[in-house]
Amino acid sequence: MGIWTDAFVAPPEPTLLRPEAFGQLAVALARERVVRTPWTLVAGRLCVNASLNWGGVSGRARWDKPPVGTVLRTEGFPWDTAEPDDEPPPWGPSHEEARLLASGEKLLDLPVALRDAPYGDEDVAVVFAHMDFGNRAITDYFWFEDRRTTLACFALARPQNRPFRANALADMDNRPLHPVRTCVVHTFKHARGFLEDEPLPALAAVTARYFGPDQVCGRTLS
Repeated sequence: MGIWTDAFVAPPEPTLLRPEAFGQLAVALARERVVRTPWTLVAGRLCVNASLNWGGVSGRARWDKPPVGTVLRTEGFPWDTAEPDDEPPPWGPSHEEARLLASGEKLLDLPVALRDAPYGDEDVAVVFAHMDFGNRAITDYFWFEDRRTTLACFALARPQNRPFRANALADMDNRPLHPVRTCVVHTFKHARGFLEDEPLPALAAVTARYFGPDQVCGRTLS
């Protein structure tokens, strides 16, 4: 058992990176051994607060490995439909529907695929298989190797709110929300930096080049 956490890093303002910069960010995360391929590109209606591993479109793209062209939707759970729930995600259910546009191992194919994506018109995400545990900076942060540590780069058509700190299984509270359009989210169960509320240093070093030195971070327990 244990508590899963989805952590995010984002610019201080809800900025949408240029498509070229977004592609460079995603490629840099793999080239600098923060994440491992394969990568998967999805576009449609995405929720930046949907659980990366369990039930969300990003998780289904990662684990189900569907063919290109497949339409993916947020997987429903019995407790999602037991009674109406009008609380926003992550406290309430997400309602995603997106197409799998492309996937692959080669990083040079990713910017090409992004050029054909409806960037800015629909929500877009690049999902990577897991963090790169061959990188000492990654293993020093996490307590042990766990290939369920999915990472996704989001470029949203409209701003969505991410809580700085939330428990998705508890009642909704009044903790601050941060509007995002471009952000990076990764999931984990155990991490050394967890108690200090620090972002993963290897990740933050890359995202700072695109989000700026005042980038913000937060996390959702689930």
